[in-house]
Amino acid sequence: MLLALLLCAAAWGADGPPPILPSQFAGWQMKDSVTKSTDPSSADATNAPVLREYGFERLESASYIRNDGRKLAVKAAVFNDASGAYGAFTYYKTPIMLNEKIGGQASSLNNRVLFYQGNVLVDAVFDKLSVMSAAELRELASVIPGPAGNARNLPTLPTYLPKESYQKNSAKYILGPVTLDRVGSPLSSPMVDFKSGAEVVIGKYQAKAGDSTLMLIEYPTPQIAAEKLRQIDASHQATKQQSAGSPSLIDVAPFFDKRTGPIIVIASGPLAMSEANSLLGAVSYEADVTWNENTYVTKKDNLANLLFNVIVLCGIVVGVSLVAGLAFGGFRILMKRLFPERVFDRPDDMEIISLHLGDTLEQAARRR
Repeated sequence: MLLALLLCAAAWGADGPPPILPSQFAGWQMKDSVTKSTDPSSADATNAPVLREYGFERLESASYIRNDGRKLAVKAAVFNDASGAYGAFTYYKTPIMLNEKIGGQASSLNNRVLFYQGNVLVDAVFDKLSVMSAAELRELASVIPGPAGNARNLPTLPTYLPKESYQKNSAKYILGPVTLDRVGSPLSSPMVDFKSGAEVVIGKYQAKAGDSTLMLIEYPTPQIAAEKLRQIDASHQATKQQSAGSPSLIDVAPFFDKRTGPIIVIASGPLAMSEANSLLGAVSYEADVTWNENTYVTKKDNLANLLFNVIVLCGIVVGVSLVAGLAFGGFRILMKRLFPERVFDRPDDMEIISLHLGDTLEQAARRR
């Protein structure tokens, strides 16, 4: 039995993980077998380093056809978690694309539709669009298996971007220095220091004098964020004074920053002071505290509950003892008052045994 299980596991490992793309969906039939690759260059040779930073695992490619002759080419990139798929989606999404309701989020441009579902980023290209194309892709998204556990959680940092004056589809979620340098930001990647566990989101905003940039950097703890903010301010001051010796800021134009919890907020570009304060003030970190979270400690394992029960038990024992003592003593007193020398303390029951240790032998003999 054990040998059979090992052989099955080995066979599954040789074939790799189960396929992401289905053989058919919404009337589309897979033309040939799925092409698989673990090389990010097969997905995008130019942006392979970017895909690695997002946690690229593998790529599946397939061609589909319908009975009416239409064709569809689908690429599905699988990442370590949903954050990677979401980040890659924001990287490829452009402001001119139209937002669609497919999967987690979707955008389209002409015959191309880009969407993510769980930890999978899907790039679908139709040869001819129809009014049902979006519905067909929604069915495809519904059959894509999702990740398990925390891998399905999306990042919360992008939700802190203010909505007012935001330029559509401009947000970029970034997890590495290569992506940051290609997207462009007010800070260089050494200043951000991704090795410390930083996550970045950048959005474009409309200001009176032109486009501005809002950059949010989240670190694991507020203490790390506070130290990084001091370094950024020192570098900014040194850059303005044209001094060298530390990584400099890319943009030395109007530059404003603040910290809220573990998040550093940076606004740059042609911003007036009031506009900068408005952008910075719109970002406020709120810790996510769940008051009803199960601690998984049973009553018998709870020390405080045990001590409370011990105190209650002691109180019960003391109370019972007091009641029993008062009842017994009160009963004797009542009987002695109602029936003096009849129930208790009767004379014939009150004989005292005496040893007569002081008697002589003659007296003791007479007593016998």
